[in-house]
Amino acid sequence: MTGWIAISLGDATGVGPEVTLKALAAEAAADATRYLLIGDSPSTLQLNQKLGLDLHLEPFSATTVAEGRFFLHNPLGEPLPPGLTPGSPAAARAALAFLTDGAGRCLRQEMDALVTAPLNKEAVMRSGQAFIGQTEFLSKLAGTGRTAMMLLGQDDRGRDLRVTLATTHVAIKLVAAQLRQESVELAIELAAQSCHDLNLPRARVGVCGLNPHAGEGGEFGDEEITTIGPAVAAARKRGLDVVGPLSADTLFYYAYRGDYDVVVAMYHDQGLVPLKMVAFESGVNWTLGLPFIRTSPDHGTAYDIAGQGRANPSSMRAALRLAKRLALNRSRR
Repeated sequence: MTGWIAISLGDATGVGPEVTLKALAAEAAADATRYLLIGDSPSTLQLNQKLGLDLHLEPFSATTVAEGRFFLHNPLGEPLPPGLTPGSPAAARAALAFLTDGAGRCLRQEMDALVTAPLNKEAVMRSGQAFIGQTEFLSKLAGTGRTAMMLLGQDDRGRDLRVTLATTHVAIKLVAAQLRQESVELAIELAAQSCHDLNLPRARVGVCGLNPHAGEGGEFGDEEITTIGPAVAAARKRGLDVVGPLSADTLFYYAYRGDYDVVVAMYHDQGLVPLKMVAFESGVNWTLGLPFIRTSPDHGTAYDIAGQGRANPSSMRAALRLAKRLALNRSRR
């Protein structure tokens, strides 16, 4: 593949720059993709040298892009102060600026995909920014509310698990009240579309119930009857291959063995616990429904190991590979 992947480097005091550089070094020989790293230039160059990766990082310029493969751009115009403590407000605000710049380039179709390194939600909020998460932030920038979060990964035997969430960052005590038929329908629709975007031979979706045993016919709650079941029925009428609501404790087993191509989970931990059990090091977050491709590693800033050279780049490498795969599939349509 020859194309452009933008990478926002996230929180400069976290592991985002480190896992990005390590992943790029590992992927360098895979194809001819060009990468635009959006972040703090001095600290990224220093880290590249410290890690001994020897990536040839060039300043980004419209007149020189044809010659290289790895480019570095700081939209802030000036470097971050050296020696910032983990989670500093300056680093948090910069991370949002990097993210905004990458999304803007994708919306202008200057880049084929955006891969986002981790930022820290608490640090961003403490810096004075209203922020729920990168998925919600990018949805607002793109002017769409029709997005969903998918997490996907592969175990060491090549078995895939894909999970789409009907709700995202919601307190458990609020999930039932905030669950809507339209949000479940949207998650089913986007989950099915993701299978086509991946060029899978089918798009069979299994939908979790919210309650134990999918409610036992209303004995343990009625959300399966009033909300989830009608969403599944509506999706079926539109021709989608979807089954549910099913008890989550059995559905994930059947999905893992290949009976379903993607699972729609009702809330964050219902979907992410099984996903991280099978692909903790290599899970990827993919935002479905955006007008551009966006993936990210499925981990946080890991302040406790930042700057020590110990961060595992497997998830970032998987995020890069998925972004390239999706961009290639899109270019062939």
